[in-house]
Amino acid sequence: MYLYSNCKGGAQENGTDGWQDDRDNRHLSRLRSQPPSLELDTTMIFPDSKLYIDGVLRPATGDISFDNISPWTGETVGRAADATAEDMDAAIAAARRAFDETDWSTNRAIRRDLVHTFGLALKANRHRLAEIARHEVGAAPGAISSIQVDGPLGFLDPLFALFDKIEWETPMGDASGFGMTSRRLLVKEPAGVVGAITPWNVPLYITVGKVVPALLAGCTVVLKPAPDTPLMAAILGELAAEVGFPPGVLNVVTGSEPALLGEMLVTDPRVDLISFTGSTSVGRRIMEKAAPTLKRLFLELGGKSAGIVFADAPDFAQAVARSIVCFHAGQGCAMITRLLVERSRYDEAVTVLSAAYAGYATRWGDPDDLANVMGPVISSRQRDRVMGYIEQGIAEGARLIAGGKVRPGSGFFVEPTCFVDVSNAMTIAREEIFGPVLVVMPFDDEDDAVRIANDSQFGLSGSVRTGDPERAMRVARRLRTGSVGINGGMPIAVDLPFGGYKQSGIGKEWGIEGFEEYLETKSIALPA
Repeated sequence: MYLYSNCKGGAQENGTDGWQDDRDNRHLSRLRSQPPSLELDTTMIFPDSKLYIDGVLRPATGDISFDNISPWTGETVGRAADATAEDMDAAIAAARRAFDETDWSTNRAIRRDLVHTFGLALKANRHRLAEIARHEVGAAPGAISSIQVDGPLGFLDPLFALFDKIEWETPMGDASGFGMTSRRLLVKEPAGVVGAITPWNVPLYITVGKVVPALLAGCTVVLKPAPDTPLMAAILGELAAEVGFPPGVLNVVTGSEPALLGEMLVTDPRVDLISFTGSTSVGRRIMEKAAPTLKRLFLELGGKSAGIVFADAPDFAQAVARSIVCFHAGQGCAMITRLLVERSRYDEAVTVLSAAYAGYATRWGDPDDLANVMGPVISSRQRDRVMGYIEQGIAEGARLIAGGKVRPGSGFFVEPTCFVDVSNAMTIAREEIFGPVLVVMPFDDEDDAVRIANDSQFGLSGSVRTGDPERAMRVARRLRTGSVGINGGMPIAVDLPFGGYKQSGIGKEWGIEGFEEYLETKSIALPA
């Protein structure tokens, strides 16, 4: 059982791949200098990846490794270092020592310069990152040019701008009490050693969102990626070595046993904070296991976000048609996967969706199409999991109007799927499927729409489309979610805090609030 598989939507099977291998420097040089081919090459093998612990790139103890499987082909594309408990213990010890015994936590200028150089190295290796995203993550070209690679690389400069706005010391003025007058000061300090546990769906995006703010804040980091996408983390270790981070400041530990490695991070008293993105079920497990050491937790968990379309929505047909769940095969926590349509135009919406899905049927899954945003799901296990939900939806009486099948041939493909006439009590309306599945249901009025949208254990995101600006804001304020888009507005950006209500998580990532997750606040008082 993979307790720490960091998989949105459930546990996944092992996957891996690799990088940085002295035996294949010619391959590394080619990847550095040339853009990746759009054509999938099933014979291409990534060099074996290594761990990065205490400033050293090295194999796992015993030189063991595990296979990295391409979602496009189901074939092995490389091997990743398979860390042992001994390796994780060494990484935690190194991070603790770097925080306690060096000036990393106090020398803001030095760490800003190093992390900035690290960011430049990431940008310089864009082609390598794109090739990893394609072969390891299963990203389509349109996803690579947005959230998978170019998006997180574009977030680096705004993150530095946010960092420069942090108030490290805030005078609070003098105050009298207990027979004396005190001069008060609030001081921000790094939280300590961070265990960053990242998912497989958008690994670079999430890793940048955790590692860069944590390092800038003065924390030291042990990064444990999902076993399905180890290379996207391993390359960070390679680049950190090239940049010259002090030993122990950043450690990258890949492995096929997330339960072992993740639980070590969560339970070890030397680790001060866990930053986790993944499923709600694993988030609960982390809270349980972290309780004895009272660690600080950031948990960005599952979602079942509702999009509400009123009858007076501007460009009604277009708003409905754009609700197809297809981007990165629906493997995104904040995606709108419940579509609520006002009953007076519900039948029209079903007709629009039927045509939209039919038109999209030949436009997905092509690795050569630069506009394509949908590829395979991450693994055979995830494919089977998604198909299980589809079968359950049919059994519970929902009407399937598109998709619902596995695409034949190699790779892990599920057709873009749409259910209509769905009740919010059905399993497919309540649980996070994490695949290309949209469920559609009618509502009667504003109160009914809000009731249905909020009738969920999740509260990550949502959207409202209406021609009435007052109603739009009123409904947006009533939704119990961490972000809401109105009439196509995008509420998720690097300078905005992102996180959920209810069982969608605890805390915020991105924005100034994202930096605050890695900072402690200390009050100091002295005689005035």
